[in-house]
Amino acid sequence: MKILVNGSTAYDVLLGYDGSFADAIDPSALDSLAVSFFSPHYARHHGGTGANIAWNLKLLGTEPMLVTTIGSDGGDYRTLLEDRDISVEYVEQLTSGATATAIIGTDSSERQITFFHPGADADGSFPDLSDRREEISHAIISPRNAVLMMEGVRWCEKYKVPFFFDPGQQVIALSDDELRFGVEHCAGLIANEYEWGLISNRLNITEENALLKTPMVIVTRGDAGVTCFCKDGALNVGPCTPEKVVNPTGAGDAFRAGLLTGLQAGWSNIDALRLGNAMGSLAVELEGTLIDHVDRDAVWSRAQIAYGESLPTL
Repeated sequence: MKILVNGSTAYDVLLGYDGSFADAIDPSALDSLAVSFFSPHYARHHGGTGANIAWNLKLLGTEPMLVTTIGSDGGDYRTLLEDRDISVEYVEQLTSGATATAIIGTDSSERQITFFHPGADADGSFPDLSDRREEISHAIISPRNAVLMMEGVRWCEKYKVPFFFDPGQQVIALSDDELRFGVEHCAGLIANEYEWGLISNRLNITEENALLKTPMVIVTRGDAGVTCFCKDGALNVGPCTPEKVVNPTGAGDAFRAGLLTGLQAGWSNIDALRLGNAMGSLAVELEGTLIDHVDRDAVWSRAQIAYGESLPTL
């Protein structure tokens, strides 16, 4: 069984600022905001939410069905995915623009400011997957062209595919009605603390009454771990501490791959969340979002050290 991953494929430009973004911004002068951050740290990598999640699923032995769009310069990325035995059947390539690009600035406290150019994904399409429905156990709808995100949501709703709604940076691009439809039809909502604040304010919901609409609300909290609100109450899962922190970009996507892998295997919510945290802790230890190799025994050992209990086997 495969996990449908609807999300972006992008090139990431990673910039690092040795200081705090918050110290440079005067809340009383936002109407005239004009700031510049000197970045001595620069790197360019393959990334994108969809490709990142699919990559990490494959590392864990789970089969992704990646639905995404690349541009005229995306041939090397397609080859990279193929070399890792990730299916590119639904990786659409258009010549109407470049592959999406994310410019991500990170300060010394791991706060981030991101600019995202959709490139060819702005002209992308969602494929007809009706004859592949029986191959799909779960899906995740992650940030990309907002129109294609909602096409994925509606496809999953129509064909009864349990999906996780992961609007991420596209919260501001989705209307209130689109956000509400995604929340009301998903198997679970995933957001970081800031994104959850935006969603809850716009839809006037709390974690508790959101459960009247969706079975699960997962709020990631960086180095504080993750909280999952579900029928069992609030499950607070502490962090799986990395050996070092190089760059947090991509940790959330690695977390999602671990979570989905555990849930597809029939694990409990708490075990799936722990695997997600363990995968996320690996991602912050490198510059760039694509982990080259995962020693699964080492991941399981890392989770056992963090939580005092062994994860189930896959």
